[in-house]
Amino acid sequence: MQMVCALNRKARELGVERGMTKVEVDTFPSVTVFTRSRAEEDAAKQALLECAGCFSPRVEILSAGSAFQCVIDIAGTNLLFGPPLALAHNLLARVRALGIEAVVAVSSNFHAAIALAKSLSRRDPVQVVAAGEEAAALASLPLDVLDLEEEQAETFMLWGVRTLGMLAALPEKDLVARMGQAGKLLSQRARGELPHLFQPVAPQFTLAERMELDSPVELLDSLLFVVGAMLEQLIVRAKARIVALAAVTVTLELEGGRTHTRTVRPALPANEKQLWIKLLHLDLEAHPPPAAVLTIALGAEPGSTSKVQLGLFSPQLPEASRLDVTLARIRAIVGEENVGRAVLVDTNAPDGFRMESFAVPSSDAETSTAGNLRGAVRQLRPAEDITVTLEARRPVRFNFRGQRYIVDRAYGPWLAGGDWWQQTLWGHEQWDLVAQTEAGGMLCLCAVRDLMHGGWQVAALYD
Repeated sequence: MQMVCALNRKARELGVERGMTKVEVDTFPSVTVFTRSRAEEDAAKQALLECAGCFSPRVEILSAGSAFQCVIDIAGTNLLFGPPLALAHNLLARVRALGIEAVVAVSSNFHAAIALAKSLSRRDPVQVVAAGEEAAALASLPLDVLDLEEEQAETFMLWGVRTLGMLAALPEKDLVARMGQAGKLLSQRARGELPHLFQPVAPQFTLAERMELDSPVELLDSLLFVVGAMLEQLIVRAKARIVALAAVTVTLELEGGRTHTRTVRPALPANEKQLWIKLLHLDLEAHPPPAAVLTIALGAEPGSTSKVQLGLFSPQLPEASRLDVTLARIRAIVGEENVGRAVLVDTNAPDGFRMESFAVPSSDAETSTAGNLRGAVRQLRPAEDITVTLEARRPVRFNFRGQRYIVDRAYGPWLAGGDWWQQTLWGHEQWDLVAQTEAGGMLCLCAVRDLMHGGWQVAALYD
């Protein structure tokens, strides 16, 4: 029982019509049949609602069948978007940027705008009717634009009424006597005088795209070609809301029912398509899907657009996008766990830190003042051996890098080397030493003593 619900121009030229069964379509050898995807239709509907919401917060949905239809209340938007004709052309351009064809009709009457939109074509997709001229604009339209019931359409055909102008010319009292109150409503719609209570919806802003592939894809280049088209749609929708893409998540549905998910999050939100393509390429190249891809889904998190205020004589800062690409290339070589910024962990083990991705702090974050200076530690990898002289179990002299040092102050010892639940690993004794050479040079360091083997090493230097 499958039937054709949508077709393109080339299919119409071959003779394919809406409503044909699959058996009838199979008689056309050069026609390609695509299965209807509810998920893709919902994504397209959401994108169109977001596009309409950029011009007015009051949008009413009137979709029927396989076509999307909505009415936008643009009353009072002249100062913001210009006259209705300019707004209609801007709305049409915004919809076409999504890769969707549409028509736009503008009228002060709700039902007149719907009827006019149904009569427009791709060659003449915009029509604006001034207030009070609705009846004249609707007069030449066929009765099909009113979505008549089958009985009503048959009655008007017997009467010889074929256009809205002929319907509006019928006496209203006689029409009501024969068709009841429905006849009066049809007469008012034909004249563009029927009032309407606007019922707007509140569309939810989401950045998501989904595409089901015709055949399984294994090559990364072919996969990125499809991802690039989907990214372009996400960027268009993000720019319409004056936001940027802060993170993009790619979900791949693979053969065998498995899924492969990767998330890319640069340091700063961006709307550069080539940047996202490069970052996704490097990430998928380092973590390729284990099987052929059947479906691609993109989801993005919105973020504020980055703004950098430079001084008149300040040097030009490097672009953040170049840093993100460089870091992605480094991750592909050394691994994700070895790139980022070091964060201390709650442990006494040597080198107790983890790596996490770079993140730009918000403007509300507290910044350290110049008066709160803190010392820096330079970790030595590997640690360097030293010779230490002890007196009363405390270091008093040591030799380091060919120099002889005398200890002025010694802090410690602290046991290090493990966690409290692993007492056998407490095998290191740590000292913080302040020493001077015979020439007066000062050195601050962290010395570690191996209690099991008795050796001394310099683990870090203090600046």
